[in-house]
Amino acid sequence: MRWWDIGPVLELEHELFPEDAWSAGMFWSELAHARGPQATRRYIVAEDAAGRLVGYAGLAAAGDLADVQTIAAARDQWGTGLGARLLTDLLRAATAFECAEVLLEVRVDNTRAQKLYERFGFEPIGFRRGYYQPGNVDALVMRLTDPAQARTESSESNG
Repeated sequence: MRWWDIGPVLELEHELFPEDAWSAGMFWSELAHARGPQATRRYIVAEDAAGRLVGYAGLAAAGDLADVQTIAAARDQWGTGLGARLLTDLLRAATAFECAEVLLEVRVDNTRAQKLYERFGFEPIGFRRGYYQPGNVDALVMRLTDPAQARTESSESNG
């Protein structure tokens, strides 16, 4: 993801997450940590054949722990494998950052995303009550140990 992607990303963000969309400032802040030798973030976008932005994802790394910050695919891309491709890229980044574990939060009512994460080996470890605001929706916290191995298993089973 580059600065010129922020406008289209925000459009998709507001379409998919109208109650708790990230602001432009949040994306700018994340991108500030995604370049150079001291980078601790990986942000990517996906475009369709016509050049339309149809997905994006981001990961933050700290020590041996990574956290999936965001992952989204346009509704017309659901079921195409885009989410799995985005997640695979993030897990490769976690491996490159030498992270032993990857955490994420997912809305408790987003079973489609939960199933994707489970396919990659993420396991539920707890809840964050009222995590998504202003809707006061709980988050399911999921953890993946050994992201390099999970990526290999997922690509073999989907491939």
